[in-house]
Amino acid sequence: MKYLFIDSATANLVVAIIDNGKLIYFYNNNDNHDISTKMMPVLSLAFNKTSLKVNDIDKIFVVVGPGSFTGIRVGLTVAKTIAYALNIPIVPISSLEVMASGNAGTALINARRGYVFAGTYDSELNVLKADSYMPMNHDLNKPYISYDDFDFECIKPDIDILKVVKKHENDLAVNPHALKPKYLKMTEAEENFLKHDRESN
Repeated sequence: MKYLFIDSATANLVVAIIDNGKLIYFYNNNDNHDISTKMMPVLSLAFNKTSLKVNDIDKIFVVVGPGSFTGIRVGLTVAKTIAYALNIPIVPISSLEVMASGNAGTALINARRGYVFAGTYDSELNVLKADSYMPMNHDLNKPYISYDDFDFECIKPDIDILKVVKKHENDLAVNPHALKPKYLKMTEAEENFLKHDRESN
């Protein structure tokens, strides 16, 4: 079985191809602040390096969030398009679970204004605290795992794609049209609209 894995929820773009339990391509770069222009070249390189075609893929695993609204949409759009066009099963994955895959603890993504996206996982990726949008506090299980810089100690994610895929490879596939981003909070535009609406009333 050949799997494609896409994670564009943070500035750390991850693209991987797994062939019968072996990682045959792995792109993991944390300097991708313009993921929309890098996604397709990275995917093209992945298939060139592995001598595979897109229709060789048996299943797609895609990170649906939380994280960057734009980043999530980029990866999700690409994955859904491939899945729909080629009738390939697609499975949603949490960005926080991926971040915690190499180290048990609480994965954090800076959601700004004193808030974070946080999820706590054990070494087998069992959920100890479900992914949530919350004010940052220091009562969560350590260690804290994050790509972001906080004013407290965090370790950088050491992600284990094979562990994530193994956990989810028998999950039921989702209809590509029904697959939605896992934002966990309203977009800034939605918040501003509601604020304006309340003030108008």
